[in-house]
Parts: sequence; C-alpha cells; structure tokens
Amino acid sequence: MGILPDHWIRKQAQENNMIDPFVENLKRDGVISYGLSSYGYDARVADEFKIFTNIDSAIVDPKDFSSQSFVDRKAPVCVIPPNSFALARTVEYFRIPRDTLVICLGKSTYARCGIIVNVTPLEPEWEGHVTLEFSNTTPLPAKIYANEGACQFLFLKADSVCETSYADRAGKYMGQRGVTLPRVEAKK
Repeated sequence: MGILPDHWIRKQAQENNMIDPFVENLKRDGVISYGLSSYGYDARVADEFKIFTNIDSAIVDPKDFSSQSFVDRKAPVCVIPPNSFALARTVEYFRIPRDTLVICLGKSTYARCGIIVNVTPLEPEWEGHVTLEFSNTTPLPAKIYANEGACQFLFLKADSVCETSYADRAGKYMGQRGVTLPRVEAKK
C-alpha cells in the first residue's frame, strides 16, 4: 500500500469529484493552510460546531447519545472550553474510491496549541462530510477558525481491491451531511 501524490489527488478530484469543493493549491496567506499538498489534502473546518457542555449533567453514552450534551453554534470562530471538545465537519465532501483508504492527521498549528483533531479512517467507497473532533487538552479556552485548515488527509492505494466496501455494507455514516453525532444500529 503506497501513499498517493498530488497529481493523483488532483485527477481524482477533477475527474471523479473525490473532493468537493477542491482547492488546487495550498492556501496559507493569513490563514491556517488548506488545499492540495505534495502527498495529501488539507481540509477546512466548516462554520457549524457542536460544543460539549455539561449543563444538564448528561452522561456520554455512545449507545444512547443525547444531543443535549452539546450547544450548537454557527460562527466564524468556535471557542472550546478548557479540557473539553467540539464536533465540527469539513467544508469538503469526500467520495473515496474503492481501492483507497484515507487516514487523517491534525494540523501542526493546532497540535502545537494543545488542540488535537481526531478522525477515523475514510473507508473504500465511503462518502460524505467528515465529522471532526477537536479536543482542547489545555486548561485555557481554545479557538478553532472556520473555513481554514483543520487536518490533512493522506490517500493510500491498496495492493488489491477489497471484497466488501463501506458502500457494500451500507455503513451507518454513508452520505452524512453536516456534523453527525454517534449512531449505533439496532439489533436485528
């Protein structure tokens, strides 16, 4: 499995709409960088945020997640409370090819401020807005800037095509739009 270069990412974005909208060159004048890089794509965070709060003393349960655990904000900047987190989404909508796995790493600009970005791998034939988790590991409030770079996606080409893709499994997060909260499928 090898990492894929800028010209492959560009071709997939232009011919197969793999990344929409697609930014051809790395933008970084006065902003946290985003766009096509040598071996990846730096995605932007949208202006929709779900900021974790404990106003109602809710319990975080991934099998029975309460939306009351978050406060919704649509703003150019999100302030995450100390030792807390926020959910957001990418500006870009991704469509992953069947022979490709995508992993994500947080931007060093945020990491150097104690802000960690977490994303699970994007599986073959998954598509949607990527839900991002920003963890503020500091004892201070932390800012996230909408429409600026948040994380870098690295595209890995498989040695052979998988037998079953995310689309084949009808994965529960397929085609997600907006910030998507945890889901657990009911027993059948």
